[in-house]
Amino acid sequence: MNSSPAVTGERSPAGAASRFLQYTHLDKMYGYLPGMHAAQPAIFGLDPAEYQALREGFAAAARAGAQQLLTDTEAAARVDRWSAAGPSTVLVAGDSLTDDLQSWVEILRAALDLRSSGHTVQLVNHGLSAHTTAMIARSWPATLTVTKPDVVVCALGGNDVTRVGPDPRKTQVSPAESLANLAELRRIAQTLVSPHWIWVTPAPVDEVRAGAFPAFRFGQSSWANSDVQQLSEGIHALGGPVVDLTTVLGVPAAPELVGEDGVHPTLAGQIEIARAVLGPLAQDPGR
Repeated sequence: MNSSPAVTGERSPAGAASRFLQYTHLDKMYGYLPGMHAAQPAIFGLDPAEYQALREGFAAAARAGAQQLLTDTEAAARVDRWSAAGPSTVLVAGDSLTDDLQSWVEILRAALDLRSSGHTVQLVNHGLSAHTTAMIARSWPATLTVTKPDVVVCALGGNDVTRVGPDPRKTQVSPAESLANLAELRRIAQTLVSPHWIWVTPAPVDEVRAGAFPAFRFGQSSWANSDVQQLSEGIHALGGPVVDLTTVLGVPAAPELVGEDGVHPTLAGQIEIARAVLGPLAQDPGR
């Protein structure tokens, strides 16, 4: 999934650069290229100060989301239990819903920092916008070797169920192949580093909003909640803890929890995802 909704699901005064920056992080894919980090402001048409200010704005939104999450006493207690369990590295594999600079991962990172500045949980956000399960697989062994995670949260599949073109006849990746890819990602991880594994299903959408969104209309990309639900059911059958976003966000996604493009969650939606993922993280943080 890849589009350009603004910081909280509403139009941002920072314009297109802000909306692209929210989901596009070239250093994750091309960080090995000399000078990539320094070149990013110019790539987005920004000077370094503007670039930094926008990133700080997204970080502030994630902190605000964390503060809202922590007003829930049970959520705060779960953050404390997770933090108190001791050192762990949590690798999150996902798409643009994870890659988002104010995603549920960044909200949980901020919540940990707010509750315990000396915590020893390392969160690695390996969300890659527009990536399918097949695309993630190519770099998966290297990612695991570098990060050596104690816990993997796998939040992939939203791009697999994307349909493309006029009168689309199939999803980008078939349900059977998606499930085979997901099972293989877990098998590789278990072989290399043996982490605790948590699934997060694809997120339901607002089909009407998605169908009307200009970027998706231009790219002829569409989503059907029936495809999302079919893949989600298959993920449950793979076994292990599952955070089902069809339950968290509703089907179709509740209007206040999904942005103007009908696909990417608002900050409120990301907070609800963070709240749900906290359950299995606090229950068994990989120790």
